[in-house]
Amino acid sequence: MKQSILMEKYPIFDMDLEKSETPYESVDAVIAALKEKIDAHPKVAYIGVFDHYGHTRSIDGAIAENIMDAKNILFCFGLALPNPKVLSVRPRSIGVADMGNSFHISFLEPPMEMATREMESWCRGLMN
Repeated sequence: MKQSILMEKYPIFDMDLEKSETPYESVDAVIAALKEKIDAHPKVAYIGVFDHYGHTRSIDGAIAENIMDAKNILFCFGLALPNPKVLSVRPRSIGVADMGNSFHISFLEPPMEMATREMESWCRGLMN
C-alpha cells in the first residue's frame, strides 16, 4: 500500500492488486473477504455495502472507462466518543474498484493509528 494525498486534501492509502495476485475474481468477492475481517474483529461494527458504480450509473453520472465495478464496505471502529467532532471522521470505508486486470483498493487515513494498521493489514491480506 502507498500513502498519498488525494486532491491536495485527503490523506489516503491505496494499492493496485493484480487479479493474478489474489484468489478473488470480483469486487463482491473482495468485499466478502473484507467483511470476514470486519466481522472477526471484536471492536469493529459492520454497517453495509454501498454500490458506488450502480448508484453513479443510475443517476447518469460520469464513470471512468476503465472502472468495471466499484463498491465501498462501511464499518466503524468507534472505540471512543470523546467529543461530537469525531463523528465527522466516522464511519470508515474501504473502496474496491474493478479495473479489468486488477482491483484498486483505497481508504481515507483514519485518525487512529490502530485502525490504520488494521485496515492496511486487511487490504494486504487480500494478496496470495
